[in-house]
Formats: sequence, structure tokens, C-alpha cells
Amino acid sequence: MTTSPSRITFRELLKRPACFLGLGFGSGLASKAPGTFGTLAAVPIYWLMQDLSLALYLVIVVIAFLAGIWICQKSADWLRQKDPSAVVWDEIVGYLITMIAAPAGWQWMLLGFVLFRFFDILKPWPINLADKAIHGGLGIMVDDVIAGIFALIGVQWIYLVFPTIQF
Repeated sequence: MTTSPSRITFRELLKRPACFLGLGFGSGLASKAPGTFGTLAAVPIYWLMQDLSLALYLVIVVIAFLAGIWICQKSADWLRQKDPSAVVWDEIVGYLITMIAAPAGWQWMLLGFVLFRFFDILKPWPINLADKAIHGGLGIMVDDVIAGIFALIGVQWIYLVFPTIQF
């Protein structure tokens, strides 16, 4: 028997701090496109972090990733599923990876969002390989980390080629 995200109330989620984080502060409870809603939950987190030094930003992202392995595993165990779509902490970390050293501006935040969702949904190699081969909390996290790295490269490449681009 599995715990269906559609049957979980926000109040229940608040009683389980790891699951509250794992389900993206409740964004993973969205009935449609929870990964997209989870990534949307990451945008204000990035907005608050964007002015941090690169070193501090990277430390926070690494901590979020390492904690995410446990957070995602606890959330998956609670939902009694291997990789539940409601668990979106991995999307939050993936988006934060995408936005490492991103140029300032809402256009770049939007571009990072679109590129991250593109790679997370499409799952080109090696993202699809990691998604299938690695299980548990690490498996939940790692495909989104790779998607975030791909999107990071995309954002940085576009900025390198078109530094004065105005969307």
C-alpha cells in the first residue's frame, strides 16, 4: 500500500519536517506537473541566495544535495514509493545548481528554469542512465543534479556567446 500524495494534507506534511522539505514545502502535492511546481518553489530560494558569495552559495548547494539524499529517502519511504513524483527536493537542488554564477536578472532566472525543466523532463544520456541505475535517496537526487549541470552549462554558454542579451 502506498501513501498517495493526493490524500496528504498540508497539515500532515508540516508534522514531518523531512517530508515537508522533500515535497518542496508542499509544492510536490500539485496534482499535475509536481516537478515543475517544485522547480517554481526553488525560484524564490535562488532569489534569496543570488547575492551570496560564490563560495557560500556552493557550500549551501552541497549541503542541500547531501541532506537531500536523506530527505528524499525519508519522503519516499513515507510515501512507500521508490521515486515518487511528489518528492521535489531534487528539483530544488537541480535548479540551484543551474543557477550557479548565473548573470543577474529575471531573464536568466527564467532561462535557467526552462533549461533545467527541459533536461529534467527529456533526460538525455547520461541523465536517463543515472535515473535507471541509481536507486534510493541518491538515485532520486542524482538525475536532477546532472540535469542541473547540463542546464548550468547551457546558461553559461548562452551568457558567454551573448553577454549583452536582453530577452
